[in-house]
Amino acid sequence: VHLIPVNPVREDGLNPKSRKRIMPDLLTEPPAIDPVYEARVYCNIPTIAERSMEGHAPHYFKLVSVQVLIRHGDRYPLYAIPKTKRPDIDCMLVPSRKPSHPQLEAFIKHMSKGSAAQMDGSLSSLPRYPSHSLCEMGELTQTGVVQHLRNGQLLREIYINKHKLLLGDWTAKQLYLETTGKSRTLQSALALLYTFLPDFDWKKINMRHQWSTIFCSGSCDCPMRNHYLEEEQRRQYSLRVKNNDLEKIYVDMAKIVGIPTRQLRASNPIDSLLCYFCHNVTFPCTKTGCISMEHFKVIKRHQLEDERERQEKKLYFLYALLATHPFLNQTVNRLQQIAEGKKEEVFVLYSAHDVTLSPVLSALGITEARFPRFAARLVFELWQDGKRPKEHFIRILYNGADVTFQTSFCKDHYKRSNKPMCPLEKLVHFVKRDMFLIFNSTSYYDACRRRAL
Repeated sequence: VHLIPVNPVREDGLNPKSRKRIMPDLLTEPPAIDPVYEARVYCNIPTIAERSMEGHAPHYFKLVSVQVLIRHGDRYPLYAIPKTKRPDIDCMLVPSRKPSHPQLEAFIKHMSKGSAAQMDGSLSSLPRYPSHSLCEMGELTQTGVVQHLRNGQLLREIYINKHKLLLGDWTAKQLYLETTGKSRTLQSALALLYTFLPDFDWKKINMRHQWSTIFCSGSCDCPMRNHYLEEEQRRQYSLRVKNNDLEKIYVDMAKIVGIPTRQLRASNPIDSLLCYFCHNVTFPCTKTGCISMEHFKVIKRHQLEDERERQEKKLYFLYALLATHPFLNQTVNRLQQIAEGKKEEVFVLYSAHDVTLSPVLSALGITEARFPRFAARLVFELWQDGKRPKEHFIRILYNGADVTFQTSFCKDHYKRSNKPMCPLEKLVHFVKRDMFLIFNSTSYYDACRRRAL
């Protein structure tokens, strides 16, 4: 829409205050990708209180289980741009420094008492919160901690205060917690958990270690998954080579920092530049010049175009189906057990990475979803129909938005049903059977060894 000022003349001849009239322009082109706006969304800087659709259902429905998959919060880069000074970010937690949270100080104190928790394998040797005056590579920042303190607080207000999913005397068996072996995922899980269950008893915490970023546990042997991932990487490479603007930017940046273009590209500069951008730190300079916002925009725009093409080409979708089946199968098995009356593991938290969430979204058919931002959350809610207690429904929410009917298995149900949810069987059939149809298979094992049609 365009806002057009209108200045009507009053009867006394004076000009009144300008008003605005909204006139829809139906011929407007769809907005072009705005890389700066998209980068801001990705940063997810905690500012205004977030509104969310979690926990919404007709009054006669009862919430019986919630499973949450999160991406870790804001982190220091995993890569450095050669011959430039690393971004100057402090990873000490300082409650008086922005962004902060009312419970940040209490969180720090509580984390120092965590030795009573059960932590799988190498998790016990990881720090429970970030604590370096200059962040280490990949370390969670204060922003990242605050993002998940906010996530936990929001989920507490809905699931604990409103829906009483866990009561005050909750037990260790009612929680299932799993994280990869990185400090940033463990710390993100603990930050969310702290505001979800404030001052929780450490003896009730059993944090399981997941060695695989796709959470495939004991079902990771899948040759065709690796094949589709390699094909997808070839597609990415081909798109990059065709982009002349991107190539010019890489050549220009390589001259500024004084290294071969190939070396600059290998250092994945967007990862580092996003840290400068998210923390409002000036991009690096050398004697030859400065990396600028224009450099950043071109690389970010290419990244967004790559995501769009990735959705269209289907290679990533085939990879995603095979990569996420073990995780989705575990999720469905647990939901089925709870629907049958099991009272354990009613709240589940998986703390993971963008490479975990992104294929799950793709496999579920949620193609409109943005690439997982820092502290993204994907929630599976299981509801029991109070009028027909044997009937169970699911809702799927991504960053607070209800995406249940964007999924491939529940798109059509939406047209025929007046309930704002999807029958649990739809998800069960999808995971147990329909995920393999495109591979002309009936099982995960077979699909992992057979080329798609």
